[in-house]
Amino acid sequence: MSAALQQPAAAPALETVHLNRSFGGLKATNDVSLRLERGSRHALIGPNGAGKTTLINLLTGVLAPTSGTILLDGEDITALPPERRVARGLARTFQINQLFPAMTPLDTVGLAVSQRLGLSAQWWRTMGSRPAVVEEAADILEQFRLGDVMGERVGSLPYGRQRLVEIAVAIACRPRVLLLDEPAAGVPEAEREGILATVAALPSDVSVLLIEHDMDLVFRFADRISVLVSGGLLMEGTVEEVANDPRVREVYLGEGDHG
Repeated sequence: MSAALQQPAAAPALETVHLNRSFGGLKATNDVSLRLERGSRHALIGPNGAGKTTLINLLTGVLAPTSGTILLDGEDITALPPERRVARGLARTFQINQLFPAMTPLDTVGLAVSQRLGLSAQWWRTMGSRPAVVEEAADILEQFRLGDVMGERVGSLPYGRQRLVEIAVAIACRPRVLLLDEPAAGVPEAEREGILATVAALPSDVSVLLIEHDMDLVFRFADRISVLVSGGLLMEGTVEEVANDPRVREVYLGEGDHG
């Protein structure tokens, strides 16, 4: 095929171009150019205070960049508010879960389904009057091994299962890009395997950016890793390249990663 007839390469699922965010004289995000390829499993790691949470807040529209560009499927979303980004297929979870403890998993995921369908104003009666919403919510909960607790109060569930509910809510938005912000944070060791299995089983057509300090989870999940230090990208590479890089080992020597 001639060069003239070749199809242009697809744009990355998510991309930042020279992204900066300053707070006074502090550069929390320093000239970050990051590409999340379509369908990839990409991890973002870095020591405490590296700027990972700031970067996620920029990607999701919680913060506005000082300069730079954010592209979703090749379209500039830099100025879009968070809800418009969700509507375009960008969803996230949080370091600390944002669930309502008195609601059930079925109600919680059903609300996300209702919002996606434009029924959020009547979500409280949608669950009873729209069987399709209930069916979809129940199917999602079954996929996340939560079918046996879908009628229980979220606040009564073990913390690891609450984290699964939160990921299920994100998937109910049918994202093309999913930002997982430390899904294993605060989860007891005995419950982490369930989180790992769920993350590994996420739909292959969803591009995932995982922000995580649990390196076992990172190495078992990611096909590519970016290392953030002092707001800037130190390096990017395969799991093996990152694990063997002396600069990365130096950054992590004696340090935990909770930022």
